[in-house]
Amino acid sequence: MVLSFKIELLKFPQMTRLSAALLLTLTAAAPFVRTEGRRFVNPDGTQYDIKGISLGNWLLPEGYMFKFRRALSPREIDAVFQRALGAAETQRFWRVFRDNYIGRDDIDFIAAAGFNTVRVPLHYALFMRDGDPAIFAGPGWALIDRLIGWCRDAGLHVILDLHAAPGGQTGVNHDDGTGFPLVFYVPRYRRQTIALWQHIAARYRDEPVVLGYDLLNEPISPYNDEDFLNPQLEPLYRDILAAVRQADPNHIVFLAAAQWSTNFTVFGPPFARNVAYTYHEFWSSTRRDAVQDYVDFSARYNVPVFLGETGELTDHWNMSFRTLNEKFGIGWSFWTYKEPQSTATVAAITLPPGWNEIAAIGSASSPGALPALPPARAKAITDAYLQAILFGHDTINQSYLASLGLGSCGRGAPGTGTRDPGERVRCPAKPLP
Repeated sequence: MVLSFKIELLKFPQMTRLSAALLLTLTAAAPFVRTEGRRFVNPDGTQYDIKGISLGNWLLPEGYMFKFRRALSPREIDAVFQRALGAAETQRFWRVFRDNYIGRDDIDFIAAAGFNTVRVPLHYALFMRDGDPAIFAGPGWALIDRLIGWCRDAGLHVILDLHAAPGGQTGVNHDDGTGFPLVFYVPRYRRQTIALWQHIAARYRDEPVVLGYDLLNEPISPYNDEDFLNPQLEPLYRDILAAVRQADPNHIVFLAAAQWSTNFTVFGPPFARNVAYTYHEFWSSTRRDAVQDYVDFSARYNVPVFLGETGELTDHWNMSFRTLNEKFGIGWSFWTYKEPQSTATVAAITLPPGWNEIAAIGSASSPGALPALPPARAKAITDAYLQAILFGHDTINQSYLASLGLGSCGRGAPGTGTRDPGERVRCPAKPLP
């Protein structure tokens, strides 16, 4: 431990001996997972191998997870429900959706299955209201506080991932922007993003359940001006990290690469301590060449690399790509926890009868392109959906868990839960039928 901080002094000579000594004292006593060389380590110095799952669609909806073909971004999805339900019922729908989609039983099951981390995609609008300066209020804070409490009880860590930054950072539907990564173009959005992260860091600075902060999900898609934007990514990270460190000296900061988090050439040498670098990879080769650039980067700069998103293919591919990463000491978080009628997630949601009528609105050229459903019919269908997303009404894909090297724990067919009324989810002594 002392040796690692001597190395930090050499890497960052601008640190005074007094500040370095203070940092050493604080970190040695802190109950936080941290980086140490190429590893993540527990407070006692033992290695922490991240085995995570993303809670996609919960706080940042994506159209394909509703079986929508046209309405893909959060604002487009909301317009579908506004068309089907009206404004007041849509507000109620989202409140119940956020309560039901991820509950305590989901978190207990994730832990019982063998995961140790959840990665949580966030939409900025749940945490702030637009303005300059912004007002930091919204339902997201209470939802994350509640999740952290559940994860503390279950023994899980949490990675907070800004999936949709003010103005958008990617330039595609899942940042809920205009199609351009405006956080790099509009100073107000840049200021808001930096300020949001400082508020998050201030709120959770003393929370050891939080593993770290994933600053920007998949910044700068290849559909945008890479030559102009790529050189701006690391300077933005420097500014966000400086604001985070003013509030929070404790937590790991994850820096995602450009172009779907695959292009590490945007990075220079590490510019701060307790930083890890994130890549995403889907449907790639499972040979060494698929990870060589990331392994080389980790070795060159003696920093951890983390596979922040992967999956959505076959069980065989999952196993092959997971073990390839583990061979080089790279931890992972698969995408995603649940999705309708999927075998490529932990849980599969069974969509209720009539959902195709809602999906048709989300697949039309515009929400108003089809005749409106009778309000009572739309409410009945969406209420049934809100029940279908509850833990215990879904189907657990046991072979998917096995492909991640995790135990067979939980349920197969829907309705065969491992929980008695009023009891916590538990792992059975043997797999259920």
